[in-house]
Amino acid sequence: MRAPTNLNALRAFEAVARHLSYAAAAAELNVTPAAVGQLVRGLEDYLGVELFHRSTSGASRLTLTDAASSALADLQGGFDLLSSAVERLKASKSRITFTVTVPPAFADKWLLWRVERFQRKHPYYDLRIDTSGHLVDFTAERIDVGIRYGDGNWPKLVSTFLLRDEFFPVCSPTLLKGRGALKTPLDLKHHALIHDTSMRESGVFPTWRSWLLHAGVRDGVDTDRGLRLNDSAMSIQTAISGNGVALGRTTLVARDLAEGRLVRPFDAVQTCELAYYLVHRKESSESAAVIAFKDWLLEEVAIG
Repeated sequence: MRAPTNLNALRAFEAVARHLSYAAAAAELNVTPAAVGQLVRGLEDYLGVELFHRSTSGASRLTLTDAASSALADLQGGFDLLSSAVERLKASKSRITFTVTVPPAFADKWLLWRVERFQRKHPYYDLRIDTSGHLVDFTAERIDVGIRYGDGNWPKLVSTFLLRDEFFPVCSPTLLKGRGALKTPLDLKHHALIHDTSMRESGVFPTWRSWLLHAGVRDGVDTDRGLRLNDSAMSIQTAISGNGVALGRTTLVARDLAEGRLVRPFDAVQTCELAYYLVHRKESSESAAVIAFKDWLLEEVAIG
């Protein structure tokens, strides 16, 4: 088999291995399922190795053989290195699009207003930003780089620490005046508490109850009442509108505080072991796009 055919066959095998489906691989590669099947069978004949177990009972199902499973990661890494080399060759003359997955609130409140600085510094790169909020599969969904909030440990991903938040109440400046004005944490009993439930499953994400205990308030404020929202940016926007007090996070409220849309009525802050991390596949460590985005992001973090 000639080298170009080998490369096409390896591409076909890698796509089928990810999807475990000829049809899905064919859709990705823009060829017919029959063509994909022919390439895979040709590769098996050439190597003298079976790559898939094919079920003949009921619906046709594919599973990887042990030989295929052991080689797949190296093959995918090879394709990543090849793509990176092509990027470097093309970068000086053409635009390169790469995909970044970002939590919606972080994109809205921290990243998007800074992106123009990345574009000025790297005019040949175009970002495609995914803010869907679900935990993506970097390989299956062809994600180049991501920003995640957590403990820094995600299987098969390399993580680089970016930012850690402090948590403290924030509200509209209007709530500092008039009846029920916020002067001490006990004054929170006069206002709606805005609860961010987006990380309620983590077990360590600060809540109104934990912040009040940290501030030395054990009685007098009912932390079960108020408005519950499963979106951090929406919680902050509700506080800006004057409809309650939110438990703000440094990263997400810094700009609103600086521009006067929000104020901090109290000084007490609570920390959290969770943080923002830049993540990517190990095979993407030498990608020119990933390196450029990581270096720029760390510069932005340093600027604050």
